[in-house]
Order: sequence, then structure tokens, then C-alpha cells
Amino acid sequence: MARESESGLPIEPVYGPAAQAGWDPAVELGEPGAYPFTRGVYPTMYTGRPWTMRQYAGFGTAAESNARYRQLIAHGTTGLSVAFDLPTQMGHDSDAPIAHGEVGKVGVAIDSIDDMRVLFGGIPLDEVSTSMTINAPAALLLLLYQLVAEEQGISADRLTGTVQNDVLKEYIARGTYIFPPKPSLRLTADIFRYCRAELPKWNTISISGYHMAEAGASPAQEIAFTLADGIEYVRAAVASGMDVDDFAPRLSFFFVARTTLLEEAAKFRAARRIWARVMKEDFGARDPRSWMLRFHTQTAGVQLTAQQPEANLVRVAVQALAAVLGGTQSLHTNAFDEAIALPTDKSARLALRTQQVLAYETDVTATVDPLAGSYAVERLTDDLEAATLDLMHRVEDLGGAVAAIERGFQKGEIERNAYRIAQETDTGDRVVVGVNRFQLDEEEPYEPLRVDPAIEARQAERLAALRAGRDRGAVDSALAALRKAAEGEDNVLYPMKEALRARATVGEVCGALREVWGTYVPSDAF
Repeated sequence: MARESESGLPIEPVYGPAAQAGWDPAVELGEPGAYPFTRGVYPTMYTGRPWTMRQYAGFGTAAESNARYRQLIAHGTTGLSVAFDLPTQMGHDSDAPIAHGEVGKVGVAIDSIDDMRVLFGGIPLDEVSTSMTINAPAALLLLLYQLVAEEQGISADRLTGTVQNDVLKEYIARGTYIFPPKPSLRLTADIFRYCRAELPKWNTISISGYHMAEAGASPAQEIAFTLADGIEYVRAAVASGMDVDDFAPRLSFFFVARTTLLEEAAKFRAARRIWARVMKEDFGARDPRSWMLRFHTQTAGVQLTAQQPEANLVRVAVQALAAVLGGTQSLHTNAFDEAIALPTDKSARLALRTQQVLAYETDVTATVDPLAGSYAVERLTDDLEAATLDLMHRVEDLGGAVAAIERGFQKGEIERNAYRIAQETDTGDRVVVGVNRFQLDEEEPYEPLRVDPAIEARQAERLAALRAGRDRGAVDSALAALRKAAEGEDNVLYPMKEALRARATVGEVCGALREVWGTYVPSDAF
């Protein structure tokens, strides 16, 4: 009897040649580094060097996060991934009433260029690749990073990294949006144009399925809704007057890696093939780099358990292996204690060691796409591609990603799948080790890392000192220029950069844009 995959597709007990009847490897696979990129976006993949090993960190104050970054770099991390607290993600200053109780809790608090200087103090920004998980205020954090690099004497054309900048998935899965979808898409296009001119090596967006998966999306839903969002961003950029090949090579994606190793590897292969064909056939991209789906992967935090947390070490290792076999370009491995609290130094180091063991002690880097030709994996890849395209067509039938968001389509589909998973877990049909099977009578005590509640008061003091010590007239003038650009069609990043240079705060800059663009309020349907 066939089992069902996470996407509800059958997984047969045995696969043979019949599973690939009529299948043409020249069409469906091609060569590594060549269209349609099923086998990977680079010809040599990991045989030349391994993927970028990122660790996601950021908590409390900028100084505390800076200390963690220095530790990670010392232990061999080759890329930093920055987590920001909720007030920063929502464009509020730490001393705003709405920020009370959330400052420094799920990431680092960044209120101004003063905090950004501390966050990256002593870290040579031309020697690290930095990924910033920030969406609605992505432009602000990118510009603050550029300003700090300039203070270090580093030109913008030497900076490498990614800003997530994927606000559409916020309306679907997370909720940290600020502005309505239309001006948010305009801001995204402005970032594309700015980076093409000023930061040519920067990845301008990381179109994210990870958070949809965390909200309960199946692998097919994760790919479908993420690629549909990607199509919407490409359309917005083209509509703003850009040629597709001017920005598409800098697009990147962000996916989850679950413990269902075979389906996850197939998912990544299917996603590459679909995106290559969309970009080449639908958008007429001519540059082969525009056809490549390059992506970062994070292991599945939603699958980690607070019960018997040591078992998460095994889960993370399997998830990481799925990402590597699927051909990821960079990888973050979660710490085993993240279901309880922020990772400790030791657990963060163990998470990085997991990647290093895979890269240097196994043979998965010895050959490109070792799963190619597997009856099971190729059939799963084809089945996932078909299921994904069906969902993408349903989004298109509703008028595209934004129209579907306004109808609540993606959110509703994900919620139904999340409910199914919860039911299966409750009934025991879905086994979760340590939760509904193989439990312990008594859990071992664990002391998690805790955030100092005094951080909020210290951030408020820093903000008061900043406001007292800056040129208020220069700030007001810069914010007025920003509002004027937002009212018209000029790229808002140039006046935004000057406002931040004048020490305007994140809350003040976002507030100026709120005055022009408004704040998004979900409809009843959403």
C-alpha cells in the first residue's frame, strides 16, 4: 500500500523503470549548471567548494548580537544571517508604546545607524556575506548596512549578501507587513533599481517559502505560492520599466528543509525546473543567470520539539542532508534547543558542526546531484512539479499573487493543510518522536538562554540620547524629501539613505512613508 508524501502524493513501496516511462533525461534533467537546472545551478556544485554555511543570529542588543557573530565567524561560519526583533520588523522604534515587551525578544533591536554601527563593529563587511531577514522595512536596513560599510571605507560594489524583502509572504503567512500591497511592490521595485546601480553584488530579494512552511504549507504549496510571489515581483519590476535581465540574476529564494528527505530533495529539483521555464518562456529572459533559481535553505524549526530536545540534533542533520542533496546554495541549521528558547552558544556551535560534518566527513560533496536518475526521486520530482503547477495556475486564475492574497486563497489553503497535520499528530497517525510516541515519563531539566528584560529601557535611553544629539532640522528636511519622493515616482531609497545618515530612526522613516502610503488593514476575506 502506497504511503502519502507531505504534499499528499503517493509514495510507492517500490519504483522501477515503469515510473519513468516516456521520461527524457535530456529534457527533464539536462546537465548540471545548464537549463532547466534540475541538477543544480552550477556545473560543479559542491565538488569545488561547499555551500555557504550560515547561522541565523540576533537577540537583545546590538552589542550582544555582535559578540555572537564574532563567535560564529571564529568557529568557521562563512555567512551571517541576521534576525531582527518584532518592533524593527514592523517599523517601530524600541520606545514606541506598541513595542513594549517585544524589544530584543526574537532578534536584535535596530533603531538607527548608531545600533547598526555596534551590530557590525569590528566585522569586515567586505569579507562576510550577510543575509538580513527583514521585509517591510528591508530598504532601511539595507541602507544602514551600506552606510556602516562606507564608514569602514568599503565601497558598495564590494558588499555581498541578501535582504529578504519578501513582503507578499507576510500577507500570507507571517503578518509583519506595514504598507498595502501596491506601495509595497513599488518599494520592492525601487530596491531592485537601487541595487542594480549601487550594490551590484547584492541579492535584492529572498522570496520565501520557509515561513509558509512554518505556517503549515505542504511542500507543493510552499513551492507554488513562493514562485507565484516571485512572478508578481518580476511583473512589478518589468512594469516599472526594468528589463527582466537587469534584475533577475540577483533574485534568490528561501525554502525549508523537512525531515522527509526524498520529497524535500525532489521539491528543490522541481522548483528549479519550474522557475527556469517560467523565466525563459513566460518572461523572455535571455541571460541564463535569469533562469537560475538560487536559494538559501533553513532546517525546519516547526518540526523541532520541546520534548526530548536532543532528538532535534538528528532531525536537523536529516533536514540539512535533504537540503544538500537538493542542491542548496547556502544553509542554516537550527539549534536543537530552539523549540524552547534562543540558542545557547554551545547549541549554535553544534548546529554549525552538523553542516561541517556533512561537508567534510561524508561523500555528498564528491559528485554533483547524486540522486539523479533515481526512479523514486525522479518520479517524486515529476509529481511535485505537476502538483505545484496546478496550484500556480489556480493563483493565476484569481488574477495573480496579490489578487489571490486579497481573496485569502493562499492563507486558506495553508491553514487547511496545517489543520490536517495537527489532526494527524493528535490521533497518532503522524508520528512525532517524543511527543505522541516514545515519550519519557519525566523530561530532563534544561536551562535556556534568556533575554534581559532591561534591554527595552536601555534602548529607550539610547534613543533619547540620539534625539538629543542630532541635528533635528537636518532630519526633518530629509524626511520631507522622502515623503515627496513617495508621493511621486522617484526612487525613495536615495532620500531614505540621507534621512538615515542624518540619524533619523527606523520608526521615523517608516512613519513618513505611512503618512503617504497608509497602513495595510486585512479585509474580512483575508
